[in-house]
Amino acid sequence: MSKKCNESPFFSNPETPGYVGFANLPNQVHRKSVKKGFEFTLMVVGESGLGKSTLINSLFLTDLYPERVIPGAAEKIERTVQIEASTVEIEERGVKLRLTVVDTPGYGDAINSQDCFSTIISYIDDQFERYLHDESGLNRRHIVDNRVHCCFYFISPLGHGLKPLDVQFMKAIHNKVNVVPVIAKADTLTLRERERLKRRILDEIDEHGIKIYHLPDAESDEDEDFKEQTRILKASIPFAVVGSNQQIEAKGKKVRGRLYPWGVVEVENPEHNDFLKLRIMLITHMQDLQEVTQDLHYENFRSERLKRGGRLSSHGYILPMSPAYVLPCLLAFLHLPLLKQQISELCVHLHPVKYCGKITHTRGET
Repeated sequence: MSKKCNESPFFSNPETPGYVGFANLPNQVHRKSVKKGFEFTLMVVGESGLGKSTLINSLFLTDLYPERVIPGAAEKIERTVQIEASTVEIEERGVKLRLTVVDTPGYGDAINSQDCFSTIISYIDDQFERYLHDESGLNRRHIVDNRVHCCFYFISPLGHGLKPLDVQFMKAIHNKVNVVPVIAKADTLTLRERERLKRRILDEIDEHGIKIYHLPDAESDEDEDFKEQTRILKASIPFAVVGSNQQIEAKGKKVRGRLYPWGVVEVENPEHNDFLKLRIMLITHMQDLQEVTQDLHYENFRSERLKRGGRLSSHGYILPMSPAYVLPCLLAFLHLPLLKQQISELCVHLHPVKYCGKITHTRGET
């Protein structure tokens, strides 16, 4: 019996002397992560007609807007900014991604666009507040992360750089979300015009102190191909892209692109535009985008909330920051009504707060 156990490959001694086995921990994390799946929220902001929906469908090879109705010119004049969140689950080689794309139709369409981005900022803050509320609750095992991890900001190729609205919006959100500038419809520009526009946009971003997302430097132990890829991606910002869901035959093969009298613009050809670079940046740095959101933007929001002492959110949540909220909830949970009056007086003494509603006991008082 002992002979069979010793011959089992699962319990045999490793061939390498001094090997314990904790080098297998990354494989355990990988299996657990794959089983759980991944969540990512991408926001797209820009004026109508810049091809935001087409680009998103091209990036993820899916149709997120099957029933979208495009408003007419008369409707756009009085149109306000709306928030449309579309969630789709994508599976590739056993890896599941819960992708949420937040679109902002109506941005920049009205004659007076002075406060057109206040709705967008409120949405970003509300997702932070909802996550903070769930994180501060009793059941934290199944928290859905709807925080905005990345924002593609679409810039018109027809101007000579950033518009005043572009500058105001990016300065308003650069401390709340990772901003990635994107030049839309790059096929309307020549290669020289495209490079000139890129330099102009970067100069204006530096001039106005706008903080865009910067790709992390490659580690010293990374291979040379990855280092070169990171260098090229950094040099391509802002990304000049072309989107299309149409299949066109070019050079004897089917490609996604746009057909013109002078030739074909291939979407996934890096010599024609930066679409492939934008996709590689998003996929290879998706984890870093989430970490920056967690460690920088969310922590800034959380610390600001702590300074304010836990006020009511726009959704009516009471953030459990003060003893006047925590102790009565604890009493309700532990069902100790005999001490409720004394502790409530102590709470008011420590932190006088007016309550909306009253504490009830689901199992009855004793």
